[in-house]
Amino acid sequence: MSFSVGQVARLAGITVRTLHHYDEIGLLTPGERTHAGYRRYTDADLVRLQQILLYRELGFPLEEIAVILDEPHTDELTHLRRQHELLTRRAQDLGKVINAVERLIDAHTLGIALTPEERFEIFGDFRPEDHDAEVDRRWGHTSQYAESRRRVASYTKADWLQLKAEAAALNDDLVAAYKAGLPADGEHAMDLAERHRGHITRWFYDCTPHIHRCLGDLYVDDPRFTATFDALAPGLAPYLRQAIHANARRHTPH
Repeated sequence: MSFSVGQVARLAGITVRTLHHYDEIGLLTPGERTHAGYRRYTDADLVRLQQILLYRELGFPLEEIAVILDEPHTDELTHLRRQHELLTRRAQDLGKVINAVERLIDAHTLGIALTPEERFEIFGDFRPEDHDAEVDRRWGHTSQYAESRRRVASYTKADWLQLKAEAAALNDDLVAAYKAGLPADGEHAMDLAERHRGHITRWFYDCTPHIHRCLGDLYVDDPRFTATFDALAPGLAPYLRQAIHANARRHTPH
């Protein structure tokens, strides 16, 4: 079975012109031609096209993709493993970016009293202004937002560095517990959840068990929060939510 250039373009979500270009530069030459000279793409051609598009998504130039795909003794599985590794790295980097953006959203919307140089040193070079509307819509009306804004307005560079170090240490301990297979509703995981709640209470606002439970749900329901935690360890977000819920039950009177 073979496919016309139009069919392949629709399947791959690219233009016919792109396929013509790939043919012209020898990157993807159709395996068959009709008697009238029209291009026909085989299953093997579609596999090669998939590899081309994956490498393009990863930022490789066409010339380099041609060299990679034509390496001797390199099969499809080898390419897929290489691409999986590259995509995993990108996902981890993206998780770090998301985490930094979220910290900067807080920095901007909560009135952090830092110089531009200090903000860059602590939070990185990102623009939280693009998220102001969402932050105001979701939390602007709450007393916790007002309390957090009041507190952080007075924080110095030293305060923020201490806050950041405490959060990093807590994250490291959470990852260690998760990777060790400790149950999310066990004592150690619940104690870590309580540390998490205490960290929020100490630095931002009084985080009650009920509020903390809602935050745990947010970490899973909002893919941006999930990506932040999963960048530390895939599956960490739901693990933390379970620990938070278990800890909330432990601290809620029956």
